[in-house]
Amino acid sequence: MGPVVICAATFPELALLIRSIGARKRGGRAGRETYAGSIGKQKVVLAVTGIGKVNTASALTVLLETSAPRLVINVGCAGAFTESGLRVGDLAVASAEVYGDEGVQTPDGWEPLDLIGIPSFERKGVRYFNEFPLAKLPAEQAVQLAGALGITARRGRFLTVSTCSGTLRRGDELFRRFSPLCENMEGAAAAHVSLIYGVDCLEVRGISNMVEDRDLSRWNIPLAVEKAQRFILKFLETYP
Repeated sequence: MGPVVICAATFPELALLIRSIGARKRGGRAGRETYAGSIGKQKVVLAVTGIGKVNTASALTVLLETSAPRLVINVGCAGAFTESGLRVGDLAVASAEVYGDEGVQTPDGWEPLDLIGIPSFERKGVRYFNEFPLAKLPAEQAVQLAGALGITARRGRFLTVSTCSGTLRRGDELFRRFSPLCENMEGAAAAHVSLIYGVDCLEVRGISNMVEDRDLSRWNIPLAVEKAQRFILKFLETYP
């Protein structure tokens, strides 16, 4: 049975997991940090990918080529849209990830990659343009576990952007267009690469801030990343 691969953009988003399972640093490629440990009989590989889509895609590709994992877990923090019902410290579980920037700016407004007609990926006649589904079963198990633990968690569409939304006006625009729970900078790349390799992908993020006029005094990244990691620990203890 292959390992579970857990990836995050930054070390703080994995630090608690690394300490909790006694993971040890192992040789990485292209300067990226990877760690190996286990929970019970389940082997776990953890990787700090770096921020953004390119870093995530390249790091995860190497891991999928060399580790043959049974599951990819993308963990970290995210900004929640005001209409999502989420608040700082809550958890969000992805049902699908959407590239929010890739597309065409037309005189009538922004259009997704469908307008160009060239899919980002195609398998068995299914063409994927901006939106990539994540594995249903692990996500459902995560939401059920959160409920059993009394943790507020919502499952829905996530949005991946290259430019973080720092105004309420921009957040409202993106919510009207995509109806996402939250936004981040890596998730769609992880979902995309996992789909290419046919590996189930679970994405869980702690809410660190709301998508509103940028005010760092209202953010709580340490709380968000701690809650997400503690939840992943509980999830791995129960994952079959």
